[in-house]
Amino acid sequence: MRDFSQLLDGLVYTRSRNAKLKLIGDYLRRTPDPDRGYALAALTGELDLPAVKGAAIRAITEERVDPILFHMSWDYVGDLAETVSLLWPKRIDQPPELDDGSLRIASVVERLQSLGRSEAPGALARMLDHLDASGRYALLKLATGELRLGVSARLAKTALAQAFGLEVDAVEEVWHGIGPPYLPLFNWAEGRGGQPTADNVPVFRPFMLAHPLEDLRVSLDDYAAEWKWDGIRVQIVRAGGETRLYSRAGDDITRSFPEVAQAFAQDGAVDGELLVKGAFQGTDEHGGGAASFNALQQRLGRKTVSAKMLKDYPAFVRLYDILFDGLEDLRALPWEARRGRLEAFVPRLDAEHFDLSALIEAEDFDSLEEIRGGARDASIEGVMLKRRDSPYTGGRRVGLWYKWKRDPLVADCVLMYAQRGHGKRSSYYSDFTFGCWDEAGDLLPVGKAYFGFTDEELIWLDRWVRGHTVQRFGPVREVERGLVLEVAFDSIHQSKRHKSGLAMRFPRISRIRNDKPAAEADRVETLRRMTS
Repeated sequence: MRDFSQLLDGLVYTRSRNAKLKLIGDYLRRTPDPDRGYALAALTGELDLPAVKGAAIRAITEERVDPILFHMSWDYVGDLAETVSLLWPKRIDQPPELDDGSLRIASVVERLQSLGRSEAPGALARMLDHLDASGRYALLKLATGELRLGVSARLAKTALAQAFGLEVDAVEEVWHGIGPPYLPLFNWAEGRGGQPTADNVPVFRPFMLAHPLEDLRVSLDDYAAEWKWDGIRVQIVRAGGETRLYSRAGDDITRSFPEVAQAFAQDGAVDGELLVKGAFQGTDEHGGGAASFNALQQRLGRKTVSAKMLKDYPAFVRLYDILFDGLEDLRALPWEARRGRLEAFVPRLDAEHFDLSALIEAEDFDSLEEIRGGARDASIEGVMLKRRDSPYTGGRRVGLWYKWKRDPLVADCVLMYAQRGHGKRSSYYSDFTFGCWDEAGDLLPVGKAYFGFTDEELIWLDRWVRGHTVQRFGPVREVERGLVLEVAFDSIHQSKRHKSGLAMRFPRISRIRNDKPAAEADRVETLRRMTS
């Protein structure tokens, strides 16, 4: 556990991407199996210890530490694992750190995986007794899966590939077909076994991603245009009689959308946008038929889906691209050839759950710009531009695909509440809730944002919050209604969950308006007119 804790410490205090790659790679090379595999699973979010939850950690801590002191400390530190690791008291009969291997990562994981929710907290407490603060922090982060180290799953897989001289796309190709602790992967990496294959297994393949268009103008002779829909990007794979749905991050979301998986009965792999059916919105050239992201959000993250949920929020996929047709790998083909194969593939699918993303017909870039400017549909996020001769390659490749998102909406809102952030921001109030005025003169919350500002602006905002607090609710501070924030957001929808009846999509703070009196901030009715 000590080596893993040193890795976490190094990652926390390192901003350089290359330095993080080296730290992870060095750790994987020197650490034996299966410890390194479980550590890699923790870094990539693939480790699941369902018997250990935050509530259980709070409960065992309150048995050892005064609850008021614990919660005040947690409020100040902002991170549960860090707070507990620092506060956990040494007993008079503190046992020494074990050297029998029982606190190796693999032993800890396998022990906690074998226990139920009633037994695991006690076992975790006994493990904490044998560790120092750094080891306790590493153990709690491992157990909860909340590392928050600025390490993406892709970066961890890249570190593995670089450490052993592998292609990262080859690692991604078989990743989901193996699972922790990835013994066949490390056998291949160190030359003790052959390259794992994805034959007859519905594995995830890396998505092809796009660069922002920004100020670039391209020729429609070289690029095709289609709508960028506001759902979630998914990959649907069927092989060996099994179908799986993967999110952009490579997470298996099949259980959340069982009707889509069941309806995909053709062997192959496709790329598309997962949406919820709704009233027809937009014009014929948009394709329509999709509800706003707010409707899709009702389905996201649910491990079990009720019959009512299936009926009220029916999901479907609007297909963009095809990676495999049966066992035939199409990714090396140019986009135009793949588009033809996709158009032939879609009619073989269930029309209730799958359709084809329509291309945008425009004479030139100026015409496309005019079409894009008129498309503020609730489920249209912008335009995609795809080079007609581009192969399907994982990650972002310059000059192949571009995303041209619609211009954001903007509103002036009043800061209402602030909460400390996590990780590097745990000492700052960086999560901000803001509102707009209703007709009665009351301020109603309309959104929450935790990015968009610079580091200097964060320091200023933190100081302002501390100096204008009027009330505390645990870790949340209520502030004077005096600071106006200009908030940018992609769209706004009706919502029954919020008192204002509205919910913003991707809100971010674009400007601090110390020049504007709070009374002149926008009204809820103004935002309501922006709803699609």
